[in-house]
Amino acid sequence: MLRRTYDRLMREATKPGAERALAAVSFAESSFFPIPPDVMIVPMVLANPDRAWRIATIATIASVVGGLFGYAIGYFLYETLGNLVFDFYGLQDKAQAFQASYQEWGLWIILIKGLTPIPYKLVTIASGAAHFSLIVFLAASVVTRGARFFLLAALLRRFGSPIREFIERRLTLVTSAFAAMIVLGFLALRWI
Repeated sequence: MLRRTYDRLMREATKPGAERALAAVSFAESSFFPIPPDVMIVPMVLANPDRAWRIATIATIASVVGGLFGYAIGYFLYETLGNLVFDFYGLQDKAQAFQASYQEWGLWIILIKGLTPIPYKLVTIASGAAHFSLIVFLAASVVTRGARFFLLAALLRRFGSPIREFIERRLTLVTSAFAAMIVLGFLALRWI
């Protein structure tokens, strides 16, 4: 089943609709969706390394625009929709402390957490709820999301063949490791 899913992802990654789907996932992940765009970036760049920079650009722009939507959720709708997102991750009790930390560390929170497997939507919503500077938020989002997606694209472009061979030989291990990273990101939220 895993092999069929992987093969299908690789086929879908070369289709024209893949870029629109990547933009939609990148947008949604920055504001409410739990799956990171990396799950689409990896097969798309592996299947089409010459489009690595375009793929990273699409993911970055859509993620930043989605981040603005997440910021708006926090700024205008925190008591309703924002609370639902934090509840989904079981972090309602830490939401207030997270927002309060923005007074001193806002820029660094955005820069660091934007690079990690910690769900970025929590950062975007908390930034809006804390009424953090929109200009600084936007600039930090461009830097951190761009760095993450362009670094991933560069590594896949440069080492794509060996990475693809490794993934295909050890698909279960790679899938398990990726799932573990996502779970660790969620667990890290509990201790932060």
